[in-house]
Amino acid sequence: MSQTYRLSVVLITHNEAELLTECLDSVLWADEIIVLDAGSTDETVPIARKQGAKVHSSDSWPGFGIQRQRAQELASGDYILMIDADERVTPELRRSIEQAIREPLPDTVYSFARRNLFLGRFMRHSGWYPDRVTRLYRRDAYRYSDHQVHESLATGSARVKVLKGDMLHLTCRDLCSFQRKQLQYAEAWARARHQQGKRCSFFSIISHTLGAFLKTWLLRAGFLDGRQGWLLAMVNAQYTFTKYAALWAFRYQAKRHL
Repeated sequence: MSQTYRLSVVLITHNEAELLTECLDSVLWADEIIVLDAGSTDETVPIARKQGAKVHSSDSWPGFGIQRQRAQELASGDYILMIDADERVTPELRRSIEQAIREPLPDTVYSFARRNLFLGRFMRHSGWYPDRVTRLYRRDAYRYSDHQVHESLATGSARVKVLKGDMLHLTCRDLCSFQRKQLQYAEAWARARHQQGKRCSFFSIISHTLGAFLKTWLLRAGFLDGRQGWLLAMVNAQYTFTKYAALWAFRYQAKRHL
């Protein structure tokens, strides 16, 4: 008789009430859903409990990587599917995940493509598709890195198998909200690198900003995504400018206080 493997869907949340219901609806077929909430003040926690999730609370915020580690430790399944509240598992991806768990491969983690929404359009170019992410893995063998932002699964020498089916990612539904989140990520990126002793020149700010626009618009064929492609290229350039300008500013401010 073949072994039956259990799947834990794991989320970290903070004020995700607007998005959470549809997200959890797409994964209700899992054996358990674990939500680790970081002090939400909206209806995130009641919604998660109503959907049958096992909800836990965290008083501190150590960064995305460690928070994902904490959430994973609360799970009991053999396999982890790590998702966010603004993501939805499509029926095709669900079938692929269930098949992978029924017939697991040794020393293997699983990735799949995300279709990212930007101002009403699921992008097909601009570096936003297929946007493969590795999110399905054995609980006892792998975990996320400690990075505060842009954390990733530490897979070592594991084989990465690509699953069929896409995950829907509601990345940018509102430009101003998206920009505020980008600003937080940029500040965290710059602060972490400043603490590591990294620095950049004023010329680097200019070159990285211009490079980000050209990479999105030309090299990644953002022009094929129409108006949203041009806007995304500008947003990527702005985000890059903020990261490197903040890193330069941290260094400049530190020197003035010497």
